[in-house]
Amino acid sequence: MSANYVRLGVNIDHVATIRNARGGPHPDPVRAAHIAEEAGADGITAHLREDRRHIGDNDITRLSKDIGLPLNLEMAATEEMLAIALNHRPHACCLVPEKREERTTEGGLDIAAQHRHVAPFVEKLKSAGIRVSLFIEPDPVQIAVAEAMGADIVELHTGAYCEAFAEGDRARVDRHLDRLREASREGHGRGLEIHAGHGLTFDTVKPVAAMAEVRELNIGHFLMGEALFVGLRPAVEKMRALIAEARSEAAA
Repeated sequence: MSANYVRLGVNIDHVATIRNARGGPHPDPVRAAHIAEEAGADGITAHLREDRRHIGDNDITRLSKDIGLPLNLEMAATEEMLAIALNHRPHACCLVPEKREERTTEGGLDIAAQHRHVAPFVEKLKSAGIRVSLFIEPDPVQIAVAEAMGADIVELHTGAYCEAFAEGDRARVDRHLDRLREASREGHGRGLEIHAGHGLTFDTVKPVAAMAEVRELNIGHFLMGEALFVGLRPAVEKMRALIAEARSEAAA
């Protein structure tokens, strides 16, 4: 795969959110994963939360068996989630912060403060042949700790940038993009693979996709919302095209 290619991971959590609002089998997250694959996605991301508010255990079982794309399992650093990951052996596990009261993941995992707790999970997952990603803020201290832990990947939290964009605060947008660029270079220089995600939309994806060190973007909520209006396949195809366009323009 070309070094200029950025993979698109599609998070299918919120297909399960809609399903769970009423119960029953529809809509099916696994069907969404198949459609995303047909539309050009490079991987599927699913977050199995402690409270099972969207993705459930059976979804992970089915995704592990039924999809042709790599599965990226987002999980909290808990013994329960570790056991599930070791049982299913997904392509990758992304360790994320998790609080019961939050509506979505709010900010990156503070591995600098929690390194003694998180490091054993990184070691056990890697020992099982699972690639380990850490969802962190674009901060050089967090990146240095990720390297010291032996993580394969850092996924940089893009939420603050996207919030600034939504509020029309150009100065904050520029500051957050600068932080993301600097963190991407820092992580790459330390031998970490650079991913990014959270809150990205058609309007915000290109500046992040254009960053030379970024190898993968994980996008879910926006794509599932857009799918209500245009369909999932067109939504993923458009996101895939925007990412490719950003890389082509950056290389020109």
